[in-house]
Amino acid sequence: MINLNFKQLRYFEALARFGHFGRAADSCAISQPALSLQIKDLEAMLGSALFERGPRQVTLTSFGEEFARRAREILHAVDELGDFARASRERLVGRLRLGIIPTVAPYLLPAMLTQISTSYPDLDLQIRETLTPKLIDGLSEGRLDAAIVAIPVSEPAFAETPLMTESFVLIRPRKDAAKPAPSAEHLREMRLLLLEEGHCFRDQALSFCAMHSAAPRELLDASSLSTLVQLVDSGLGVTLLPDMAVPVETRSAAVSVTRFQGAEPTRTIGMVWRKTNPLTAQLNEIAALIRSAALTLPIRHVAS
Repeated sequence: MINLNFKQLRYFEALARFGHFGRAADSCAISQPALSLQIKDLEAMLGSALFERGPRQVTLTSFGEEFARRAREILHAVDELGDFARASRERLVGRLRLGIIPTVAPYLLPAMLTQISTSYPDLDLQIRETLTPKLIDGLSEGRLDAAIVAIPVSEPAFAETPLMTESFVLIRPRKDAAKPAPSAEHLREMRLLLLEEGHCFRDQALSFCAMHSAAPRELLDASSLSTLVQLVDSGLGVTLLPDMAVPVETRSAAVSVTRFQGAEPTRTIGMVWRKTNPLTAQLNEIAALIRSAALTLPIRHVAS
């Protein structure tokens, strides 16, 4: 009989996910040699190689791929048993792994963390900021308990609840402040600066302008909203910002903020989690706190 333990499975899952001993070891809070030894012991116990070792990264063998699938199912089930026990308590305590997209995190987190820490002083809230596809993967694989993203996400396995709806505003050089707001059609003819591929905010901006990513145009993409505003300040084009980002990102830039006339572009931010998560009632309570925190932001809220 093979005597596997959960610690070995978690080390294996981390290495399978990162494909790199150093990053996997960091995520598990152990040394790289210790992780390597654990993986070697696991392979010896199983009698088969789980990874192919390369000079810069490791990749799963065919056996390792199937083992990874089964290991994740086991780890997910164990995590849900823990969540089930926590759900039986009167107050939410312990670890809560929450993901959040980069176009929300810097602006909502300060108010949100204050609300949560006050109401749940014994909660160990662990934040992961990354793009929506990675957050969805993290939720599906049980590495996250919930995530704050633009909704809907259209995943049948997920529950979602809205937190806030906000407008997008146009950011132009300050010299253009007196000009009327352009229509979506006119905006298509301008040099529109966008976030790089992978950001849902990019897709929302393109949708408002009825443009496609593949459409031929003069592209200049950035990795953050801050960079976009600085590019506008330098006279390289115009961009869109979510309302919550305006106070932070425009305070030291020579740009103007213009609201669109008529139907404004908007996005709805919500919290999502697996429908099978035993902490659903507690996650709804957390969502209510975040919704309350969002109301304190200095923005114009749009009715959902």
